[in-house]
Amino acid sequence: MSALLGCQAPRIRLEPKAKWSDGDEACFLATSYGLTPDPWQSLVIVSWLGRKPDGKLAAGRCGLSVPRQNGKNGVLEAVELFKLVVEGRKILHTAHEIKTARKAFLRLASFFQNKRKYPELAAMVVEIRKTNGQEAIVLNNGGSVEFVARSRGSGRGFTVDDLVCDEAQELTDEQLEALLPTISSAPSGDPQQIFTGTPPGPNSPGEVFTRMRGQGVAGRDKRLSWHEWSVEGNVNITDKALWAQTNPSLGIRLQASVIVDELAAMSPAGFARERLGRWDSDAVLGLIDVEASWRPLAVANPPAQGRVSYAVKFSPDGARVSLAVCLRPESGKAHVEVIDARSTAGGIGWLVDWLEARHMNAAQIVVEGKSHAGTLIEALRAQKVPERVIWAPTTDQAITAHSMLLNAVEATSMTHWAQPILAVAVAHAGKRPIGTNGGWGWKPLGGHDVTPLEAVTYAYWAAMTSKRRPGRKTKGRVMA
Repeated sequence: MSALLGCQAPRIRLEPKAKWSDGDEACFLATSYGLTPDPWQSLVIVSWLGRKPDGKLAAGRCGLSVPRQNGKNGVLEAVELFKLVVEGRKILHTAHEIKTARKAFLRLASFFQNKRKYPELAAMVVEIRKTNGQEAIVLNNGGSVEFVARSRGSGRGFTVDDLVCDEAQELTDEQLEALLPTISSAPSGDPQQIFTGTPPGPNSPGEVFTRMRGQGVAGRDKRLSWHEWSVEGNVNITDKALWAQTNPSLGIRLQASVIVDELAAMSPAGFARERLGRWDSDAVLGLIDVEASWRPLAVANPPAQGRVSYAVKFSPDGARVSLAVCLRPESGKAHVEVIDARSTAGGIGWLVDWLEARHMNAAQIVVEGKSHAGTLIEALRAQKVPERVIWAPTTDQAITAHSMLLNAVEATSMTHWAQPILAVAVAHAGKRPIGTNGGWGWKPLGGHDVTPLEAVTYAYWAAMTSKRRPGRKTKGRVMA
Protein backbone atom coordinates (compact mmCIF):
# COMPACT_ATOMS: atom_id res chain seq x y z
CA MET A 1 0.00 0.00 0.00
CA SER A 2 2.87 2.36 0.68
CA ALA A 3 3.78 2.28 -3.02
CA LEU A 4 0.45 3.82 -4.04
CA LEU A 5 0.89 7.30 -5.49
CA GLY A 6 -1.92 9.66 -6.32
CA CYS A 7 -2.74 10.59 -9.90
CA GLN A 8 -1.76 14.19 -10.62
CA ALA A 9 -4.19 14.61 -13.54
CA PRO A 10 -7.92 15.12 -12.86
CA ARG A 11 -10.56 12.92 -14.48
CA ILE A 12 -12.44 16.03 -15.60
CA ARG A 13 -10.46 19.06 -16.69
CA LEU A 14 -11.82 22.24 -18.28
CA GLU A 15 -9.47 25.18 -18.75
CA PRO A 16 -10.08 28.44 -20.59
CA LYS A 17 -7.64 29.33 -23.33
CA ALA A 18 -4.90 31.59 -21.99
CA LYS A 19 -2.05 33.47 -23.64
CA TRP A 20 0.10 33.09 -20.55
CA SER A 21 -0.25 32.46 -16.82
CA ASP A 22 1.00 33.96 -13.58
CA GLY A 23 0.68 30.48 -12.09
CA ASP A 24 4.35 29.59 -12.31
CA GLU A 25 5.25 32.81 -10.53
CA ALA A 26 2.64 32.08 -7.87
CA CYS A 27 4.04 28.58 -7.36
CA PHE A 28 7.58 29.98 -7.11
CA LEU A 29 6.45 32.53 -4.52
CA ALA A 30 4.66 29.88 -2.46
CA THR A 31 7.70 27.60 -2.64
CA SER A 32 9.93 30.45 -1.44
CA TYR A 33 7.88 30.57 1.74
CA GLY A 34 7.83 26.83 2.36
CA LEU A 35 4.54 26.07 0.62
CA THR A 36 5.71 23.89 -2.28
CA PRO A 37 2.77 22.88 -4.51
CA ASP A 38 2.38 19.31 -5.69
CA PRO A 39 2.22 18.87 -9.47
CA TRP A 40 -1.59 18.66 -9.37
CA GLN A 41 -1.81 21.82 -7.30
CA SER A 42 0.48 23.63 -9.74
CA LEU A 43 -1.75 22.53 -12.61
CA VAL A 44 -4.80 24.08 -10.95
CA ILE A 45 -2.97 27.27 -9.98
CA VAL A 46 -1.66 27.80 -13.51
CA SER A 47 -5.20 27.48 -14.87
CA TRP A 48 -6.74 29.85 -12.33
CA LEU A 49 -4.13 32.52 -13.03
CA GLY A 50 -4.15 32.22 -16.82
CA ARG A 51 -4.33 35.48 -18.77
CA LYS A 52 -5.94 36.48 -22.04
CA PRO A 53 -3.99 38.54 -24.61
CA ASP A 54 -5.39 41.74 -23.09
CA GLY A 55 -4.00 40.78 -19.68
CA LYS A 56 -7.38 39.99 -18.13
CA LEU A 57 -7.95 36.73 -16.27
CA ALA A 58 -9.00 33.98 -18.67
CA ALA A 59 -11.16 32.29 -16.01
CA GLY A 60 -13.88 34.36 -14.43
CA ARG A 61 -14.96 31.35 -12.37
CA CYS A 62 -12.80 28.57 -10.96
CA GLY A 63 -13.92 25.30 -9.41
CA LEU A 64 -12.01 22.49 -7.72
CA SER A 65 -13.57 19.24 -6.54
CA VAL A 66 -11.16 16.87 -4.83
CA PRO A 67 -11.63 14.42 -1.93
CA ARG A 68 -10.86 15.65 1.56
CA GLN A 69 -7.36 15.96 3.02
CA ASN A 70 -5.68 16.17 -0.36
CA GLY A 71 -4.52 19.78 -0.12
CA LYS A 72 -7.11 22.02 -1.72
CA ASN A 73 -6.42 24.57 1.01
CA GLY A 74 -2.81 24.64 -0.13
CA VAL A 75 -4.04 25.72 -3.58
CA LEU A 76 -6.06 28.52 -2.01
CA GLU A 77 -3.14 29.65 0.14
CA ALA A 78 -0.74 29.83 -2.81
CA VAL A 79 -3.21 31.76 -4.95
CA GLU A 80 -4.26 34.14 -2.18
CA LEU A 81 -0.65 34.79 -1.20
CA PHE A 82 0.19 35.76 -4.78
CA LYS A 83 -2.89 37.90 -5.23
CA LEU A 84 -2.13 39.71 -1.97
CA VAL A 85 1.61 40.22 -2.17
CA VAL A 86 2.26 40.61 -5.88
CA GLU A 87 -0.99 41.90 -7.31
CA GLY A 88 -2.36 43.86 -4.36
CA ARG A 89 -5.86 42.50 -4.89
CA LYS A 90 -8.67 42.52 -2.36
CA ILE A 91 -10.06 39.08 -1.43
CA LEU A 92 -13.13 37.92 0.47
CA HIS A 93 -12.57 34.38 1.75
CA THR A 94 -15.78 32.66 2.87
CA ALA A 95 -16.46 29.29 4.46
CA HIS A 96 -19.51 27.43 5.71
CA GLU A 97 -18.45 27.62 9.36
CA ILE A 98 -16.66 30.23 11.47
CA LYS A 99 -14.05 27.70 12.62
CA THR A 100 -13.13 26.83 9.02
CA ALA A 101 -12.80 30.48 8.05
CA ARG A 102 -10.61 31.08 11.11
CA LYS A 103 -8.33 28.15 10.29
CA ALA A 104 -7.78 29.57 6.82
CA PHE A 105 -6.99 32.96 8.35
CA LEU A 106 -4.47 31.53 10.80
CA ARG A 107 -2.66 29.63 8.06
CA LEU A 108 -2.32 32.65 5.80
CA ALA A 109 -1.55 35.07 8.64
CA SER A 110 1.38 32.90 9.74
CA PHE A 111 3.31 34.04 6.66
CA PHE A 112 3.02 37.68 7.71
CA GLN A 113 3.58 37.28 11.46
CA ASN A 114 7.02 35.68 11.35
CA LYS A 115 9.35 38.71 11.24
CA ARG A 116 12.48 36.63 11.69
CA LYS A 117 11.76 34.12 8.91
CA TYR A 118 9.83 36.31 6.48
CA PRO A 119 10.75 39.93 7.28
CA GLU A 120 9.73 41.23 3.84
CA LEU A 121 6.18 39.95 4.31
CA ALA A 122 5.94 41.28 7.84
CA ALA A 123 7.08 44.68 6.55
CA MET A 124 4.07 44.83 4.20
CA VAL A 125 1.50 44.50 7.02
CA VAL A 126 -0.71 47.44 7.81
CA GLU A 127 -3.07 45.47 10.01
CA ILE A 128 -3.80 41.90 11.02
CA ARG A 129 -7.25 41.82 12.59
CA LYS A 130 -7.75 38.81 14.84
CA THR A 131 -11.22 39.45 16.23
CA ASN A 132 -13.20 36.25 15.91
CA GLY A 133 -15.53 36.50 12.92
CA GLN A 134 -13.80 39.64 11.61
CA GLU A 135 -10.36 38.27 10.75
CA ALA A 136 -8.44 40.18 8.09
CA ILE A 137 -4.98 40.86 6.69
CA VAL A 138 -4.34 44.33 5.21
CA LEU A 139 -1.12 45.16 3.33
CA ASN A 140 0.54 48.44 2.37
CA ASN A 141 0.27 47.69 -1.37
CA GLY A 142 -3.53 47.84 -1.19
CA GLY A 143 -3.97 44.10 -0.98
CA SER A 144 -6.25 42.62 1.66
CA VAL A 145 -8.08 39.42 2.54
CA GLU A 146 -11.03 39.19 4.90
CA PHE A 147 -12.45 35.96 6.28
CA VAL A 148 -16.13 35.40 7.02
CA ALA A 149 -18.56 32.58 7.61
CA ARG A 150 -21.36 32.62 5.08
CA SER A 151 -24.88 33.79 5.89
CA ARG A 152 -27.73 35.51 4.11
CA GLY A 153 -26.11 38.90 4.69
CA SER A 154 -22.42 38.02 4.96
CA GLY A 155 -21.46 39.89 1.78
CA ARG A 156 -22.77 43.27 2.82
CA GLY A 157 -20.22 46.02 3.23
CA PHE A 158 -17.46 44.40 1.15
CA THR A 159 -16.06 45.46 -2.22
CA VAL A 160 -13.37 43.08 -3.43
CA ASP A 161 -11.66 41.66 -6.51
CA ASP A 162 -11.87 37.98 -5.62
CA LEU A 163 -14.63 35.96 -4.00
CA VAL A 164 -13.42 32.65 -2.54
CA CYS A 165 -16.02 30.12 -1.43
CA ASP A 166 -14.45 27.21 0.42
CA GLU A 167 -16.69 24.27 1.42
CA ALA A 168 -18.65 25.10 -1.72
CA GLN A 169 -20.81 21.99 -1.34
CA GLU A 170 -22.56 23.86 1.49
CA LEU A 171 -23.08 27.09 -0.48
CA THR A 172 -26.70 28.00 -1.21
CA ASP A 173 -28.13 30.18 -3.95
CA GLU A 174 -29.34 32.64 -1.32
CA GLN A 175 -25.84 33.01 0.13
CA LEU A 176 -24.26 33.38 -3.30
CA GLU A 177 -26.76 36.09 -4.24
CA ALA A 178 -25.68 37.99 -1.13
CA LEU A 179 -21.99 37.54 -1.92
CA LEU A 180 -21.74 38.19 -5.67
CA PRO A 181 -22.35 41.96 -5.43
CA THR A 182 -19.05 42.20 -3.53
CA ILE A 183 -17.15 41.77 -6.82
CA SER A 184 -19.53 43.60 -9.17
CA SER A 185 -17.45 46.78 -8.75
CA ALA A 186 -14.09 45.06 -8.30
CA PRO A 187 -11.31 47.67 -7.86
CA SER A 188 -9.18 45.78 -10.40
CA GLY A 189 -11.98 45.69 -12.95
CA ASP A 190 -11.18 42.00 -13.35
CA PRO A 191 -13.06 39.98 -10.70
CA GLN A 192 -12.75 36.25 -10.13
CA GLN A 193 -14.87 33.68 -8.32
CA ILE A 194 -13.21 30.60 -6.77
CA PHE A 195 -15.15 27.59 -5.46
CA THR A 196 -13.54 24.59 -3.76
CA GLY A 197 -15.14 21.60 -2.14
CA THR A 198 -16.25 17.99 -2.31
CA PRO A 199 -19.37 16.34 -3.79
CA PRO A 200 -22.44 17.36 -1.75
CA GLY A 201 -23.72 14.77 0.70
CA PRO A 202 -27.40 13.98 1.29
CA ASN A 203 -27.71 16.78 3.86
CA SER A 204 -25.76 19.41 1.93
CA PRO A 205 -27.61 21.95 -0.24
CA GLY A 206 -24.96 21.84 -2.95
CA GLU A 207 -27.05 23.64 -5.57
CA VAL A 208 -24.38 26.18 -6.56
CA PHE A 209 -21.47 23.74 -6.66
CA THR A 210 -23.55 21.11 -8.45
CA ARG A 211 -24.58 23.63 -11.10
CA MET A 212 -20.96 24.66 -11.65
CA ARG A 213 -19.92 21.03 -11.81
CA GLY A 214 -22.51 20.35 -14.48
CA GLN A 215 -21.12 23.19 -16.55
CA GLY A 216 -17.62 21.82 -16.04
CA VAL A 217 -18.68 18.37 -17.22
CA ALA A 218 -20.47 19.84 -20.24
CA GLY A 219 -17.22 21.60 -21.16
CA ARG A 220 -18.80 24.51 -23.03
CA ASP A 221 -18.22 27.47 -20.69
CA LYS A 222 -15.18 29.30 -22.04
CA ARG A 223 -14.78 31.32 -18.83
CA LEU A 224 -14.86 28.37 -16.43
CA SER A 225 -11.86 26.52 -15.02
CA TRP A 226 -12.96 23.17 -13.53
CA HIS A 227 -10.79 20.37 -12.14
CA GLU A 228 -12.31 17.22 -10.66
CA TRP A 229 -10.76 14.10 -9.18
CA SER A 230 -13.55 11.53 -9.05
CA VAL A 231 -14.96 8.19 -10.13
CA GLU A 232 -18.06 7.79 -12.24
CA GLY A 233 -20.96 5.48 -11.50
CA ASN A 234 -20.90 2.31 -9.42
CA VAL A 235 -17.36 1.11 -8.80
CA ASN A 236 -15.50 -1.36 -6.62
CA ILE A 237 -14.62 0.90 -3.69
CA THR A 238 -11.96 -1.55 -2.48
CA ASP A 239 -9.99 -1.11 -5.71
CA LYS A 240 -6.78 0.59 -4.60
CA ALA A 241 -6.11 1.81 -8.13
CA LEU A 242 -9.23 3.97 -7.77
CA TRP A 243 -7.89 5.35 -4.49
CA ALA A 244 -4.82 6.56 -6.34
CA GLN A 245 -6.85 7.84 -9.29
CA THR A 246 -9.03 10.07 -7.11
CA ASN A 247 -6.59 11.21 -4.41
CA PRO A 248 -3.68 13.16 -5.93
CA SER A 249 -1.92 13.52 -2.57
CA LEU A 250 -1.90 9.80 -1.84
CA GLY A 251 1.63 8.81 -0.85
CA ILE A 252 2.54 12.46 -0.20
CA ARG A 253 0.43 13.72 2.69
CA LEU A 254 -2.37 11.14 2.58
CA GLN A 255 -1.47 7.57 3.50
CA ALA A 256 -3.12 4.40 2.22
CA SER A 257 -3.46 3.06 5.76
CA VAL A 258 -5.75 5.99 6.57
CA ILE A 259 -7.95 5.10 3.61
CA VAL A 260 -8.11 1.47 4.77
CA ASP A 261 -9.46 2.66 8.11
CA GLU A 262 -11.98 4.95 6.39
CA LEU A 263 -13.20 2.06 4.24
CA ALA A 264 -13.88 0.02 7.35
CA ALA A 265 -15.69 2.85 9.13
CA MET A 266 -17.73 4.56 6.37
CA SER A 267 -20.80 3.41 4.53
CA PRO A 268 -20.07 2.40 0.92
CA ALA A 269 -21.92 5.48 -0.39
CA GLY A 270 -20.11 7.77 2.03
CA PHE A 271 -16.72 6.33 1.13
CA ALA A 272 -17.43 6.67 -2.59
CA ARG A 273 -18.41 10.30 -2.11
CA GLU A 274 -15.88 11.48 0.48
CA ARG A 275 -12.81 9.50 -0.57
CA LEU A 276 -13.44 8.68 -4.24
CA GLY A 277 -15.11 11.96 -5.13
CA ARG A 278 -18.20 10.36 -6.65
CA TRP A 279 -21.03 12.76 -7.49
CA ASP A 280 -24.69 11.91 -7.61
CA SER A 281 -25.10 11.30 -11.36
CA ASP A 282 -28.68 12.54 -11.32
CA ALA A 283 -27.44 15.92 -10.15
CA VAL A 284 -25.22 16.39 -13.18
CA LEU A 285 -26.50 18.94 -15.66
CA GLY A 286 -26.93 17.90 -19.25
CA LEU A 287 -25.11 19.56 -22.09
CA ILE A 288 -28.22 21.58 -22.93
CA ASP A 289 -29.72 23.82 -20.26
CA VAL A 290 -33.34 22.68 -20.20
CA GLU A 291 -34.80 25.81 -18.61
CA ALA A 292 -32.70 28.43 -20.36
CA SER A 293 -32.21 26.86 -23.79
CA TRP A 294 -34.64 23.99 -24.44
CA ARG A 295 -38.04 24.95 -23.04
CA PRO A 296 -38.13 28.34 -24.83
CA LEU A 297 -38.06 26.44 -28.15
CA ALA A 298 -41.39 24.71 -27.44
CA VAL A 299 -44.37 25.76 -29.58
CA ALA A 300 -48.09 25.11 -29.24
CA ASN A 301 -48.76 25.41 -32.97
CA PRO A 302 -46.07 23.59 -34.98
CA PRO A 303 -45.84 23.82 -38.77
CA ALA A 304 -48.79 22.24 -40.56
CA GLN A 305 -46.97 21.00 -43.64
CA GLY A 306 -43.55 20.34 -45.03
CA ARG A 307 -41.08 17.56 -45.80
CA VAL A 308 -40.46 15.03 -43.06
CA SER A 309 -37.66 12.73 -42.00
CA TYR A 310 -38.00 9.96 -39.45
CA ALA A 311 -35.30 8.51 -37.20
CA VAL A 312 -35.08 5.37 -35.11
CA LYS A 313 -32.47 5.12 -32.33
CA PHE A 314 -31.79 1.94 -30.34
CA SER A 315 -30.00 2.12 -26.98
CA PRO A 316 -26.51 0.54 -26.90
CA ASP A 317 -27.86 -2.61 -25.22
CA GLY A 318 -30.85 -2.76 -27.54
CA ALA A 319 -33.31 -2.66 -24.64
CA ARG A 320 -34.90 0.69 -25.58
CA VAL A 321 -35.85 2.35 -28.84
CA SER A 322 -37.20 5.76 -29.79
CA LEU A 323 -38.87 6.98 -32.96
CA ALA A 324 -38.81 10.69 -33.83
CA VAL A 325 -39.73 12.99 -36.69
CA CYS A 326 -38.55 16.32 -38.02
CA LEU A 327 -40.78 18.43 -40.25
CA ARG A 328 -39.02 21.00 -42.39
CA PRO A 329 -41.40 23.62 -43.78
CA GLU A 330 -40.74 25.56 -46.96
CA SER A 331 -39.91 28.56 -44.78
CA GLY A 332 -39.39 28.99 -41.08
CA LYS A 333 -37.93 26.73 -38.43
CA ALA A 334 -37.72 22.96 -38.56
CA HIS A 335 -39.83 21.19 -35.96
CA VAL A 336 -39.04 17.96 -34.04
CA GLU A 337 -41.15 15.56 -32.02
CA VAL A 338 -40.85 12.15 -30.40
CA ILE A 339 -43.41 9.77 -31.85
CA ASP A 340 -42.83 6.88 -29.47
CA ALA A 341 -40.27 5.52 -27.02
CA ARG A 342 -40.57 2.05 -25.57
CA SER A 343 -38.87 -1.19 -24.58
CA THR A 344 -37.90 -3.64 -27.30
CA ALA A 345 -39.03 -6.56 -25.16
CA GLY A 346 -42.17 -6.86 -27.29
CA GLY A 347 -40.20 -6.87 -30.52
CA ILE A 348 -39.81 -4.23 -33.23
CA GLY A 349 -42.64 -5.26 -35.52
CA TRP A 350 -44.57 -2.11 -34.65
CA LEU A 351 -41.70 -0.02 -36.02
CA VAL A 352 -41.72 -1.92 -39.31
CA ASP A 353 -45.47 -1.46 -39.71
CA TRP A 354 -45.45 2.21 -38.73
CA LEU A 355 -42.59 3.20 -41.03
CA GLU A 356 -43.74 1.06 -43.96
CA ALA A 357 -47.10 2.83 -43.88
CA ARG A 358 -45.49 6.28 -44.05
CA HIS A 359 -42.30 5.85 -46.04
CA MET A 360 -43.81 7.41 -49.17
CA ASN A 361 -43.96 10.73 -47.31
CA ALA A 362 -40.44 10.47 -45.90
CA ALA A 363 -37.44 12.28 -47.30
CA GLN A 364 -35.35 9.92 -45.16
CA ILE A 365 -35.65 7.21 -42.54
CA VAL A 366 -32.55 7.08 -40.33
CA VAL A 367 -31.85 3.90 -38.36
CA GLU A 368 -29.04 3.97 -35.79
CA GLY A 369 -27.85 1.61 -33.08
CA LYS A 370 -25.68 -1.47 -32.80
CA SER A 371 -28.49 -3.70 -31.58
CA HIS A 372 -31.60 -4.34 -33.72
CA ALA A 373 -30.71 -1.69 -36.31
CA GLY A 374 -29.65 -4.23 -38.90
CA THR A 375 -32.75 -6.31 -38.25
CA LEU A 376 -35.00 -3.28 -38.72
CA ILE A 377 -33.29 -2.24 -41.94
CA GLU A 378 -33.68 -5.73 -43.41
CA ALA A 379 -37.33 -5.83 -42.37
CA LEU A 380 -37.97 -2.48 -44.08
CA ARG A 381 -36.29 -3.72 -47.24
CA ALA A 382 -38.48 -6.80 -47.14
CA GLN A 383 -41.50 -4.47 -47.06
CA LYS A 384 -40.24 -2.82 -50.27
CA VAL A 385 -39.12 0.40 -48.58
CA PRO A 386 -36.63 1.80 -51.14
CA GLU A 387 -32.91 1.73 -50.30
CA ARG A 388 -32.67 5.46 -51.08
CA VAL A 389 -35.04 6.22 -48.21
CA ILE A 390 -33.17 4.24 -45.53
CA TRP A 391 -30.10 5.90 -44.06
CA ALA A 392 -27.63 4.28 -41.63
CA PRO A 393 -25.31 7.13 -40.60
CA THR A 394 -21.53 6.82 -40.63
CA THR A 395 -19.36 7.98 -37.73
CA ASP A 396 -18.67 11.31 -39.43
CA GLN A 397 -22.36 11.80 -40.13
CA ALA A 398 -23.21 11.00 -36.50
CA ILE A 399 -20.75 13.66 -35.37
CA THR A 400 -22.28 16.16 -37.78
CA ALA A 401 -25.81 15.33 -36.64
CA HIS A 402 -25.05 16.07 -32.99
CA SER A 403 -23.26 19.32 -33.75
CA MET A 404 -26.14 20.44 -35.98
CA LEU A 405 -28.77 19.90 -33.30
CA LEU A 406 -26.75 21.63 -30.60
CA ASN A 407 -26.08 24.57 -32.91
CA ALA A 408 -29.78 24.77 -33.75
CA VAL A 409 -30.69 24.89 -30.06
CA GLU A 410 -28.14 27.60 -29.38
CA ALA A 411 -29.26 29.61 -32.41
CA THR A 412 -32.96 29.02 -31.56
CA SER A 413 -33.42 27.92 -35.18
CA MET A 414 -35.68 24.93 -34.43
CA THR A 415 -38.82 24.17 -32.44
CA HIS A 416 -40.23 21.16 -30.59
CA TRP A 417 -43.45 19.93 -29.10
CA ALA A 418 -43.24 20.26 -25.31
CA GLN A 419 -42.97 16.56 -24.45
CA PRO A 420 -41.90 15.54 -20.93
CA ILE A 421 -40.11 12.42 -22.18
CA LEU A 422 -37.96 14.57 -24.46
CA ALA A 423 -37.27 17.17 -21.76
CA VAL A 424 -36.06 14.44 -19.39
CA ALA A 425 -33.74 13.07 -22.07
CA VAL A 426 -32.35 16.54 -22.75
CA ALA A 427 -31.78 17.17 -19.05
CA HIS A 428 -29.77 13.96 -18.69
CA ALA A 429 -27.75 13.99 -21.90
CA GLY A 430 -24.05 14.68 -21.48
CA LYS A 431 -21.24 14.35 -23.99
CA ARG A 432 -19.37 11.18 -25.01
CA PRO A 433 -16.53 11.02 -27.52
CA ILE A 434 -17.15 9.69 -31.05
CA GLY A 435 -14.35 8.95 -33.48
CA THR A 436 -10.81 10.22 -33.01
CA ASN A 437 -11.02 13.90 -33.96
CA GLY A 438 -12.96 15.46 -31.13
CA GLY A 439 -16.42 14.39 -32.27
CA TRP A 440 -19.09 13.66 -29.70
CA GLY A 441 -22.52 12.17 -29.17
CA TRP A 442 -25.10 12.13 -26.40
CA LYS A 443 -24.13 10.34 -23.20
CA PRO A 444 -26.85 9.17 -20.77
CA LEU A 445 -26.37 10.51 -17.25
CA GLY A 446 -27.71 8.89 -14.13
CA GLY A 447 -29.00 5.83 -15.95
CA HIS A 448 -31.60 7.80 -17.92
CA ASP A 449 -32.75 6.86 -21.42
CA VAL A 450 -31.61 9.50 -23.91
CA THR A 451 -32.72 7.70 -27.07
CA PRO A 452 -35.62 10.18 -27.48
CA LEU A 453 -33.09 13.00 -27.88
CA GLU A 454 -30.83 10.86 -30.06
CA ALA A 455 -33.73 10.03 -32.38
CA VAL A 456 -34.67 13.71 -32.60
CA THR A 457 -31.03 14.53 -33.37
CA TYR A 458 -30.90 12.19 -36.35
CA ALA A 459 -34.34 13.21 -37.61
CA TYR A 460 -33.31 16.86 -37.58
CA TRP A 461 -30.02 16.12 -39.33
CA ALA A 462 -31.73 14.09 -42.04
CA ALA A 463 -34.37 16.72 -42.63
CA MET A 464 -31.78 19.46 -42.95
CA THR A 465 -29.33 17.56 -45.17
CA SER A 466 -31.38 15.20 -47.33
CA LYS A 467 -31.84 16.28 -50.93
CA ARG A 468 -34.75 13.92 -51.50
CA ARG A 469 -38.18 15.37 -52.18
CA PRO A 470 -40.95 12.83 -51.59
CA GLY A 471 -43.85 12.63 -54.01
CA ARG A 472 -46.24 14.52 -51.78
CA LYS A 473 -45.94 16.80 -48.79
CA THR A 474 -47.17 15.84 -45.36
CA LYS A 475 -50.12 17.84 -44.09
CA GLY A 476 -51.44 18.00 -40.58
CA ARG A 477 -49.85 16.75 -37.35
CA VAL A 478 -46.77 14.64 -38.02
CA MET A 479 -47.35 12.46 -34.94
CA ALA A 480 -50.48 10.92 -36.45
